[in-house]
Amino acid sequence: MRANWLAHAVLCCGVLLFLLPVWLIFAGSTQLSHSIARGELSLLPHLSGLDVYRRVLLGPGVNGEASVPHMLMISACMALAIAFGKIAVSLLSAYAVAFFRFPFRMVAFWTIFLTLMLPVEVRIVPTYLVMSDLGLINSFGGLTVPLIASATATLLFRQVFLAVPDELMEAARMDGAGPWRFLVDILIPVSAANIAALFVILFVYGWNQYLWPLLVATDPRLDTVVVGIVRMIGVESLTPWDEVMAVATLALLPPVAVVLLMQRWFVKGLTEGEK
Repeated sequence: MRANWLAHAVLCCGVLLFLLPVWLIFAGSTQLSHSIARGELSLLPHLSGLDVYRRVLLGPGVNGEASVPHMLMISACMALAIAFGKIAVSLLSAYAVAFFRFPFRMVAFWTIFLTLMLPVEVRIVPTYLVMSDLGLINSFGGLTVPLIASATATLLFRQVFLAVPDELMEAARMDGAGPWRFLVDILIPVSAANIAALFVILFVYGWNQYLWPLLVATDPRLDTVVVGIVRMIGVESLTPWDEVMAVATLALLPPVAVVLLMQRWFVKGLTEGEK
């Protein structure tokens, strides 16, 4: 019993430690900008300052260009496209590697696996050149296509597929199920919890992208909310810190909502992955 109380106390301290910066951002969004610039940031929000959220949502936008709702929509579309794209590509590639026998099958798998050593920051220059040659600069495809492939998701799906009993595959074959029907009717339902867990992780990954959208999209209409927050921070004395913190608070809501709504599936996917 004492050990349980100690564990809960440590967890509560960790939660408070992570929630404090979020609370400071919310409280700061309701206070005067010049007070924040002077370092006079109160821990208590000012109810009279909540009007800042109406201003940032209904105002002209960042530097009079992209509005905050538009940037939130671009971020949401980008995160959804990356999450669904990564899951679809990884699911099919893992299915091919796990169940099909073709020349250099394991070479292809290990080549995919080795791409884990090459993050976006390392290959960003050649990736930008490829997008430029394809005419995808300043386009939604340029924002999402280079970030869709995922070696990690392919590895996870392959491990799930390898755990499928051979008897199940033989039974499906005897029932006349072809490769596509076996994937859709058996493997995808079996992997539902893992797909949900990956969706949460990949949605947050896509939502938080900063470097690639900053380089590939110079059109303000394609600014994500993360890029928009940085653009709002100009000369320190002229930065509307209350609006910056209000937009940062709004930017937290969609990924938090996705995690909370899919929490049960997320935990189930992680625990099943461990098995």
